Amino acid sequence: MQRRRLGSLDVGAIGLGCLTLTAAYGTPPPDADAIATIHRAAEIGVDMLDTSDAYATGENELLIGRAIAGRRHRYVIASKFGNLRKPDGTPAANGRPDYVRQACEASLRRLNTDVIDLYYIHRVDPTVPIEDTVGAMAELKRAGKIRFLGISEAAPATISRAHAAHPMTAVQIEYSLWTRQVEAEVLPLCRALGIGFVGYSPLGRGFLAGAVKVEPGAGDMRRGMPRFSRDNLARNLEVLTEFTRIAAAEGCTTAQLALAWVLSRQPPVVPIPSSSRRPRLEENAAAASLAVSPQTLAAADRLFAADNVAGPRYAEIAARAVGI
Repeated sequence: MQRRRLGSLDVGAIGLGCLTLTAAYGTPPPDADAIATIHRAAEIGVDMLDTSDAYATGENELLIGRAIAGRRHRYVIASKFGNLRKPDGTPAANGRPDYVRQACEASLRRLNTDVIDLYYIHRVDPTVPIEDTVGAMAELKRAGKIRFLGISEAAPATISRAHAAHPMTAVQIEYSLWTRQVEAEVLPLCRALGIGFVGYSPLGRGFLAGAVKVEPGAGDMRRGMPRFSRDNLARNLEVLTEFTRIAAAEGCTTAQLALAWVLSRQPPVVPIPSSSRRPRLEENAAAASLAVSPQTLAAADRLFAADNVAGPRYAEIAARAVGI
């Protein structure tokens, strides 16, 4: 596995998004299988595990804590805080300093570790100055409870203010062939400030891997995402058909081509595809060693131009919680 830098943090070029190891996209794998996937990840150089206290309301962190027992030294653990839900299910955020400290202590217990390697603001709280939230994170770093700071789904101006308060090691925002809003301002800002960039959902929440052929059912978080509604999905599947042909001509899977495209971007990106099963994990990891032709990458780039993608990535309510 190639290595990449997130600020001064060294990680494998591809990480493991752990969201789907617990309930998210329908039925998750049995815990024993999920833990075996985490163990296999380290064996093939996928050492960064990305989780959050919001994933399955802490169950995801608990699962990782069990998986890394006795092998903590083999992993770079990234987690997040502050992404909440109101009683009616609408999104909320909490960036108050006292909450930051409480959230970190709870994550440390669930993860069964003394330190979180990379700790992110998962969602920006618009009611709290970002400097106050970052200040609490800096205190956690001085106390040895976290090693590096990050911020997720924030606006460029917020990223700049956070970085001025304490250097950010990484910005994490959704990035894939069909979600490319970060290219206009965020990626250039990360390059200018020397901040690493982590792209989540680089496989378009499974779509680019060919894993979504029908509208998601109840219990699948994609059901409320406009791109997966019946009419939009039908249009997007037409584009996927051509993408499948391009990947086949290159001799790789659509997932591998989607990841190779992300890995080719500048400044360098660390994608963190969610892989709940070992064969998918291994398939994704192999993308880091592919030598995809520039012509194929350019064809994929053109195919997923913004006007070829049907539907925004989030519904209106969810969209208001990002880019703050």
